[in-house]
Amino acid sequence: MKLRAFCAAVAAFAILTAGAAALDMELSPYKVVNGLSGKLKSVGSDTMQHEMELWAEGFQAIYPNVSIELIGKGSNTAPPALLSGESQLGPMSRQMTPDEIGAFEAKYGYKPTAVLVAIDGLAIYVHRDNPLKCVSMEQIERIFAADPKGGGGKSIRTWGELGLTGEWATIPIALQSRNALSGTYKYFKQHALGGGDFKDTVQMQIGSEAVVSAVGADKSAMGYSGIGYKTSAVRAVPVGEAGKGCYDASFDNTYSRKYPLARGLYIYVLKDPKKPIDPLSGEFVKYVLSKDGQTQAKKGGYYPVTRNIREHELTRLGLLASAN
Repeated sequence: MKLRAFCAAVAAFAILTAGAAALDMELSPYKVVNGLSGKLKSVGSDTMQHEMELWAEGFQAIYPNVSIELIGKGSNTAPPALLSGESQLGPMSRQMTPDEIGAFEAKYGYKPTAVLVAIDGLAIYVHRDNPLKCVSMEQIERIFAADPKGGGGKSIRTWGELGLTGEWATIPIALQSRNALSGTYKYFKQHALGGGDFKDTVQMQIGSEAVVSAVGADKSAMGYSGIGYKTSAVRAVPVGEAGKGCYDASFDNTYSRKYPLARGLYIYVLKDPKKPIDPLSGEFVKYVLSKDGQTQAKKGGYYPVTRNIREHELTRLGLLASAN
């Protein structure tokens, strides 16, 4: 399954080569400017909330006269906040839909700008004691979808139907999901369920951490969440596609996109293509895409961008010259 291209940021992810070892991860450090002050507000992704906190802390340590307010209730909250002018930053774990882009363009006269700021492997989590070795994309659809298209339309409801034996064979799979405000929910629905609806037995959780906690507390559970939320209570199961093997959500597999649920993480900003980006948002983006900011992305459990991606994004924003 491929990442859908609604904006130029997707081209940055397409730059990724088949061998992660060949990727140039050497990024420039952040260049401090003088006299920066003001207020930033970020409204959007829960998946990216920890990352945003780390970036905000690092940025404010450099610029004590900058205040940053963060609200992370789900990617669906980012477009309305940008549209109303409530926020300057809209972190999203998915790309905006054509309808969201259309509403933005109707108001501002230009499309929103998505900045690719980190890479995530959307993980399929099971309890740490669960022996499941691999799950295919077809099986995932049959596990979570109300009316699966794969496997002749037959749902998978027990661990035995995934090949587990002994005491596991008859245990029903307890399903955990993000709620409908989440970009992760929307991404999973599109890329894993083919746009279909979830089973009505799925438990919807308000946050990414809540999904992982629920799986870690229930030996029969399966759920999905960003790789950055992995804990010792759960296992991220390798995922495969028909005829392509099974891959874990490692750095190499995510960058090469052998892992089927690789995705970009974005910050949407207000940027009139005929004008420079506002200085405060611009400096924050430069920090995020610097060696300093991407070190924080790794600390948050996600994978950093490459030098090519960084230069691509900064060039689109007219910030490359001042960042180097």
